[in-house]
Amino acid sequence: MLETVDLTLSLTKEAYKKKAPPLREKLRLLQYQCKNAEIPIVIVFEGWDASGKGGVIARLLERIDPRGFKVHPARPPTTEEEAKPFLWRYWVRLPQDGEIALFDRSWYGRVMIERVAKMVPKKVWRRAFEEISQFERQAADDGAVIVKFFLHISKKEQRRRLKKLAKDKFERWRVTKWDWKHHKDYDKYVKAIEEMVAKTDAPYAPWTIVEATDKRFAELKVFATLVKAMETAIAWRKVHGTEIGRSKVAREAKKAAPSAKPAGKEKGHVRKGGSQQKVA
Repeated sequence: MLETVDLTLSLTKEAYKKKAPPLREKLRLLQYQCKNAEIPIVIVFEGWDASGKGGVIARLLERIDPRGFKVHPARPPTTEEEAKPFLWRYWVRLPQDGEIALFDRSWYGRVMIERVAKMVPKKVWRRAFEEISQFERQAADDGAVIVKFFLHISKKEQRRRLKKLAKDKFERWRVTKWDWKHHKDYDKYVKAIEEMVAKTDAPYAPWTIVEATDKRFAELKVFATLVKAMETAIAWRKVHGTEIGRSKVAREAKKAAPSAKPAGKEKGHVRKGGSQQKVA
C-alpha cells in the first residue's frame, strides 16, 4: 500500500502562498463553530521520524485558539498508567465537548514501535487492534470527530533528513540512537504500518496518508483534510444532533417537544394500588 503513494507530489511557493492563508482562516473559524456546536475533535499524528510532524503541528497552532486546544506529546506511561489498561491514559485525555485534542504520536505506538521493537508479546499487540477499534468507535459514537494522519517519506529521504539534522549544531539534539534504529528497521515498520492502517481505517476514524516529501504539500493536505472533517461534522450535528443526548441540539429539541402525559393519568382511569382501574 505505501509503495503506491506518490512521494513526488509537491507545491510551489506561489501556490502555497495563495492557498495557505484561506485554509488557516477557515480552520480558525471552524474551531469556534465546532465549539458552539459542542463537537470534540481528536487529531492523531503518526509518521516516520523526521517526516515533519512537528512543523505541521506548529503551523496548525498558529491560527488555533489555545484556550480550546490541547497538545499531548508522546511520553512513556507513568507508574499509575502502567497499572491500568494501556488505553486508559488516552481515554482521560480525550477532549471535552467543543474542544480539540491533538496527539503527537498516540495509542498506535503499541502496534508500531512496541511491535517492531518487541517491547510487548505478539498476542498483546495483536489484541490491541481490536481494543483500538473499539476505543475509537466508542469515542465517535459519543460525538467525537477523529482525524488520523500518517506522514509518509521514503527511507532515502528519511536518511537525508536525519543526516542534515545531525550536522546542525542547533538541531542535532533531536536525532537519537533510536531514530537511527528505527531507520534501520524501516522495512519492518512498513509492514507494521500497512497492517495498522488496514485494520484500523474506518468511516468513523479514517486514516489519511500524507505525502510528506514536500513540506508545503504535506501541510496543506493536513489543513484541507481537517477543514473537510470539521465542516462535515458541523453539518451532521445540525441534522442528527439529537442522537448525542447531551448536545445543545438535543436539549433544545427536548424543550420544544410536547410534554408527555404521566402514565396512569389517562382520561377515565385512576392509578390505585399499582394498577389501573376503570372509574364508574
